[in-house]
Amino acid sequence: MKPYTRSIIELFDGKKRFLIPLYQRQYAWKAQPQLELLWEDIERAADRLMVDRASLTPHFMGAMVIAQVKTFGKQVQAFEIIDGQQRLTTFQLLLSALRDVAKTHGSRYEAELQKYLLNDGVMENPDVERFKLWPSLTDRRSFIGIVDPSADLDAFGPSPSDEDGFVRRSVAAQEYFKEKIEAHVTDGEDFDEHKLELLFEALKEGLAIVSIELEGGDDPQTIFETLNSRGVDLAPGDLMRNFIFQRAKGLGQADHSLVVDKLYEKHWLPLDRSFWNQTASRGRQSRQRLDWMLTDHLSMQIGDLVSVENLFESYRRWILNERPFATVTAELESISATAAVEKRLFDQSPGDPIGDFGRFADAFDVSTAMPLVIYMATEPTIGDDLNPALQVLESFILRRDICGLPTKAYNRFFIGIIDRLRSTDGDKVVALAEYLSSRLSDNDRWPTDTEWQRSWLGRGQYKGPRQARLRYIFEAIELAKRSALNEDITIKSSLTIEHIMPQRWQDNWPIPGFEHLDDAAKGLDIDFVNRRAERDAIIDRLGNLTLLTQSLNSSVSNGPYSVKMPAVRSHSSLALNRELHSYDDWNEKTVAIRGSALFNTALKIWDSPAKTETAQLVAKEDASPLPAEGTICKFTYAGKQYDGQIQGAHLVVQGYETPFGSFSAASKTISQTNRNGWNDWFLRDSAGGWTLANDWRRVQEPA
Repeated sequence: MKPYTRSIIELFDGKKRFLIPLYQRQYAWKAQPQLELLWEDIERAADRLMVDRASLTPHFMGAMVIAQVKTFGKQVQAFEIIDGQQRLTTFQLLLSALRDVAKTHGSRYEAELQKYLLNDGVMENPDVERFKLWPSLTDRRSFIGIVDPSADLDAFGPSPSDEDGFVRRSVAAQEYFKEKIEAHVTDGEDFDEHKLELLFEALKEGLAIVSIELEGGDDPQTIFETLNSRGVDLAPGDLMRNFIFQRAKGLGQADHSLVVDKLYEKHWLPLDRSFWNQTASRGRQSRQRLDWMLTDHLSMQIGDLVSVENLFESYRRWILNERPFATVTAELESISATAAVEKRLFDQSPGDPIGDFGRFADAFDVSTAMPLVIYMATEPTIGDDLNPALQVLESFILRRDICGLPTKAYNRFFIGIIDRLRSTDGDKVVALAEYLSSRLSDNDRWPTDTEWQRSWLGRGQYKGPRQARLRYIFEAIELAKRSALNEDITIKSSLTIEHIMPQRWQDNWPIPGFEHLDDAAKGLDIDFVNRRAERDAIIDRLGNLTLLTQSLNSSVSNGPYSVKMPAVRSHSSLALNRELHSYDDWNEKTVAIRGSALFNTALKIWDSPAKTETAQLVAKEDASPLPAEGTICKFTYAGKQYDGQIQGAHLVVQGYETPFGSFSAASKTISQTNRNGWNDWFLRDSAGGWTLANDWRRVQEPA
């Protein structure tokens, strides 16, 4: 490497061109902090020139790395920018802003500054070679329009269709500098030519950059990864893009164009568009869509967890150590295939099975399943069976959610399925269903119809950030009911979840039979206390929830039956609400009846587990319901007693956050061994004694 110290003016002095490769990231500097820091350096240098010119020493602005490009004949001398394109682009935008302000005030510096923006004289292709800086494709139109406002922009490619109303950062940066320069060189309405001259001299004498010119044996990719001072942090996608295309530079030409440029335009230019730059959240992390897509891509390829923070290093190590692709072209085609699937997951177009799963994944916050979905969508042997495969996965996740089963192991569990399916020679969709059906632990089992029904009818579902999940479930049931009625109506309004009996039922929905008691007496009446507990328990159950096309105001939402029920029924565009006309009252019994009716529809939407031998063993235990609500339970293991209680058709054990759907599930979690929980747990009876759960079960079973 040969390092040279250059001022900003010296960089662009003489007939030369700096070329930003097509695959480099687009311009990314913002007013804060990058542009603001640069402007402070410029003003500081200009002030020093005014006060004590002799004491001015150049302020170091970082480094740039360039490699000379072979040119022939009348072609202008050119350098490819390996690192530093953000600085060089900013310097050009700064010079153009200074030129435009000079032009506004009729300053002679307009012509002087033009020399550092555009080449003149003899060139092979003046339309292109006259620009001292040639940006990447995504920034080219906006940059050319700034440097040469008279240029025909359509000659340099069409305007991106997805950027209407979008202000590129290069345009914003130039406007920032113009405002700063205008304020600096004017005092009120008076223009001060001397101040503009000092700004020009500050660029010429007060600011410097180290220009590193590569020689034959230097590795540009290593230098690119390590040199980045006062710039925008490189995202994993930026590093991956440069890592891939640096390896593609030696592929030569085809049809008079560099192969690397064609590969970029086909495979990566679409990923540099605004769609992939948008932020998306997964859990508590927010990243660009591009970073999430590339993380999912690598996870799918290697069948292992990948952290977005370590994405580039993991990808680089995989490519260099495993050499999974014969060519860079194959590597890019693989990324493009993943991007096509993930875009459909983000777009969520109606009627697209992948888009529908994307909507489901957003509602249930299961982005951990994305690598598995991408594998199935890109696996040729699955092909037209993708929709059934996605339905299997959706049913597995949704049933577990209704049953309150944990999700903490999903990331490794779903990724682990990928290698299992890869090694399957037969029907991969059948293999997926059978594997999910064979699981036994609370962390990964697929609830049977019996367990699912128990939770559907017995657990409160309206709690925490679950509204999106409930909307998804009720919308699916609504669509199923319409299909049964051959109705084809599109509801364009945003649907909301509403309690039929309100959460604040105490005000206007009294429990019948206790009107003669005052509040104090009710609190002492054991029958009322039990009835109140029963009512509190059903408020958030699915049978008491519905969809509305718009929210009710609070007075109606919390109003009495005579006000609330007509308001809900008035949303008759929804089949869910038309069915409410068949109820003359609304209480604990009707909530249970409607819950059962909803469950019967849900059974037709979300598949049951496959009847494997293992699943049948699980179903046999599930077929025996847990004891009554409130039953006290205990289990002694390794000298320690574990206390529990039946709540919401689940066993809640002290010290464990997640409720258990069966005694065996609780025993297995506590002991870390496979056990028959009915022989482990004891139940407190009405006399205060203890009965083995299995003995209690035998008494309940019909002779």
